[in-house]
Order: sequence, then structure tokens, then C-alpha cells
Amino acid sequence: MEAVIAVFALLFLLFVGLGAYATVKAVGAAKRGVDRTIAQARRTVEDHTLRARSLAQAGPAGEIAQLRLTLRTSMRATQDALYAGAEEDESLKESLHLFERLSAHGHELDADLRRMESEPDRARLAAHLPELRARTERITESADSLRWAVRDRARRFADDDLGSLSAQINLEADALRHWTRAEAAPTAPQWPDTPSSAEDPAARESRPGAPGSHPAEEPAAQAITAPKPRPAYPWQKKTRPETTT
Repeated sequence: MEAVIAVFALLFLLFVGLGAYATVKAVGAAKRGVDRTIAQARRTVEDHTLRARSLAQAGPAGEIAQLRLTLRTSMRATQDALYAGAEEDESLKESLHLFERLSAHGHELDADLRRMESEPDRARLAAHLPELRARTERITESADSLRWAVRDRARRFADDDLGSLSAQINLEADALRHWTRAEAAPTAPQWPDTPSSAEDPAARESRPGAPGSHPAEEPAAQAITAPKPRPAYPWQKKTRPETTT
């Protein structure tokens, strides 16, 4: 009895532990999903704000907002392309490492641009603007080059796979139509050779079945022999000679 109680107690503790683990995992997944949603909403709001500033504000302030928007858009697109490709292509790990290093420079530049947005000295802002523009162009060009290379690589792999798949499908289609290889093309019946007009008439007539030819005459039939005299028996009557009257 005590053993049964101990077994039930262990099963209860096991179920409680599994339930607690599943609850923790579910809460963690929900928290990560909420954090991801909040971060995405924050990025969307910031992008719309920067787009509005670049259109509404003129001068260095509007250009600073445009530089931030260009930088964020390029870096985010490259990041999405790399992480999506790395799930299928293991060789993109080095590219991810390079992008992480580039992202550090991008975050540093974005922080500098954010600080310059609140700079009250317009002259100082205009003096730093060429240097900020050059840094932004270098980072975005590197990010764009990496993103385009990843997309070209994925497209090339897709084209190669499509070509191989098309060849396999053609082979399979030919194998399914196996009866077309077994059927031989029908040949036209051959006409008999026409005898030459210069052929010897005697030779033509000697051929069996040739028109105008006559079979060899059969030997004359044997002469009909006279019947042998019938034997006379004593009980038969003598035949009377026929008389003419």
C-alpha cells in the first residue's frame, strides 16, 4: 500500500513539474512576442515620425531626419535578408558576423544623428552635416551590397534547382511514355520487282506463274487395253447369236 502511495506521489510531482515548466515556457514565449510587437510598433512610429520631419522641416534638420530614415531602412532590410537566408544557407554565418560589425557602426551613427536633431546651434549642425552624410552613405552602401549579394545568391540557387528539377521532370515524363519507344514506325509495303522489258520472252515464259507461260504437256495417256474374256461356267446359258430378219 505504501508503495502505491509513493508511486502516485511521484506521478503527481512529475505532473506538477511538467505543468510548471510548460507554464514558464509559455509565459516566456508570450513575453518575447509582446516585446517583439512593442519593438516593431516603436520602430514603425519612429519611421513615420522621421518621414514626417523630413517632409515638414527644411534645412539641416530635415536632412538629418532623412539620413536617419535612410540608414534605418537599409540596415533593417539587410538584417531581414541575412537572417532569412541563414536559415537555409549555412555559408551566410560569416556574412552575419560582418553585418553585426557593420550594425555597431550603424547604431553609433544613428545615435549621433539623434543627438544632432536636438542641436540648437544650426551653424554647428550645418558644419557636421557633410561628415554625417558621408558616413551614412558608406554604411548604407555596404549594407545594400551585402543584401544584394545575398539575394543574388538565393536567386542563383533557385535557378539551378529549377533547372535540375526540369531535367528530372523531363526524364520522368519520357519514362512514363515508355510505349512510344516500343512502337516502331510502320514501313510501307514493298512493291514486287517489275520484269524488265528487255528480258528474254523464252525465259519469262519459263518462269512458273508468269503470264503467257504454259505448263509442260503431260505424257499421253496410256492406251485403253481390251477387257479380258470372262470365264464361262457350265451353269450359264449360251448366248444366242443375233439374227437379222
